[in-house]
Amino acid sequence: MLTAKQHELLLFIHERLAETGVSPSFEEMKEALDLKSKSGVHRLIGALEERQFLRRLPNRARALEVMRLPGGQAVAGASSSPVAGSPVTGSAPVADLAAARARKAEADRAQPHDAPSIAVPLVGKIAAGLPIEAIEDHEQLAVPQALLGPGEHYALQVSGDSMIEAGIFDGDFALIRKAEEARDGEIVVALIDNAEATLKYLHREKGMIRLDPANSLYDPQYYLPSRVKIQGKLAGLLRRY
Repeated sequence: MLTAKQHELLLFIHERLAETGVSPSFEEMKEALDLKSKSGVHRLIGALEERQFLRRLPNRARALEVMRLPGGQAVAGASSSPVAGSPVTGSAPVADLAAARARKAEADRAQPHDAPSIAVPLVGKIAAGLPIEAIEDHEQLAVPQALLGPGEHYALQVSGDSMIEAGIFDGDFALIRKAEEARDGEIVVALIDNAEATLKYLHREKGMIRLDPANSLYDPQYYLPSRVKIQGKLAGLLRRY
């Protein structure tokens, strides 16, 4: 039997997946459940994983899958299941949907050696301390075409552990779609004072820009909007083993 907070979090994640196909960030979950810290979210997710209501997909940012719902309960506002016209009304359709997503994730990771690839600029480390535009003599990184959507992209190698709770680890290659605007809750490359680039969740709060790490050991950073330029949005990740 789930606690009230576990039940609330499970439904929140399921509804967000049904609406957008992307699981909510830890910050969004904290705010939705009115928790004081993201460590509480971690405990709830861990408990749901142990009870096999949730699972995480490895090597992907913000990859949570709802495996089943308690008591066969339907979720208001949920999207339809993979069978056209069949509503999600219980645990079995949710499990089917999760299994379909898991198969797609495995296919995405198991790219064949001759899969079409695109060379994107590798402009350095995300914490290198230089504006992206200032780095001219960059390398190229071959990226499977399936990982990139429309638009112009570049890659940055992640340095540090400030985004580990979003599945982004030191040494990963962040694939960034160039953009100058972003919505609250998106992971962006933010250039601070034209001097230092950082990868963080973006939020706007009381006339300020709040850049949130995905690590409960770090505090949010607050800046005047004039000090922050959006350089792009996270489009994907590559990891070498």
